[in-house]
Amino acid sequence: MLNVYRQLAVVDQLYKIYDQFIDSLDIVCKKFCADCCTCNVTMTTLEANKIVSALDLDSRQTMLDKLKQQMEKQRFTPKITTNQLADICLSGDDPPKEEVDASWGPCPLLNDNACPVYHLRPFGCRCMVSTQRCADNGTAEIDEFTITVNHVFLQYIEHIDQNGFSGNLSDVMAHTIIKESSDPVTKSMIIQTTLLKNSPLSALLIPPEHRKKIEPILLALRAIKA
Repeated sequence: MLNVYRQLAVVDQLYKIYDQFIDSLDIVCKKFCADCCTCNVTMTTLEANKIVSALDLDSRQTMLDKLKQQMEKQRFTPKITTNQLADICLSGDDPPKEEVDASWGPCPLLNDNACPVYHLRPFGCRCMVSTQRCADNGTAEIDEFTITVNHVFLQYIEHIDQNGFSGNLSDVMAHTIIKESSDPVTKSMIIQTTLLKNSPLSALLIPPEHRKKIEPILLALRAIKA
């Protein structure tokens, strides 16, 4: 199993490949566009570690204070991870029903529609690549192939962090800040979070009509050096 530094290096390469993919798309999403920045984003503990390790102690505490407030509010808490979803779908079973609503509120990290960790944002944020402004009709417009690509990257990221956890951004970030804290008071804090154990990648969730088109991306992913 890769150590965390090598895992983060792999994630950086994944992000680079994805950036090259979205450069070919006609999307409207950009920095300071926060229509899709809700409290319902999910992430892995590896991605949270990437963010937390780049913050100083004061920034970590400020972020934790914001996240603690979010714990009292309604937010999307997934019942299964992406790789677990793939396994369920491939077995022919029905995935559990999950409730999510954009009206539950914005991402707790936002400051005047600006993301303070934009360059470190998790893939759950990066993959919101709409071809029209969400504010125009209340929803993002993402084509089916891009959704397939997004699922593949989510599966790879979870696989890399298979000894870690996934969950709502607020839960994962709070968990990671407390875990990585050197302050005994913060270290001893107990916050009720809902995290899911990550699963290894057993099969990619790619529909037949997308298999040929996605092959160059898969080749790039398989060529990543750990």
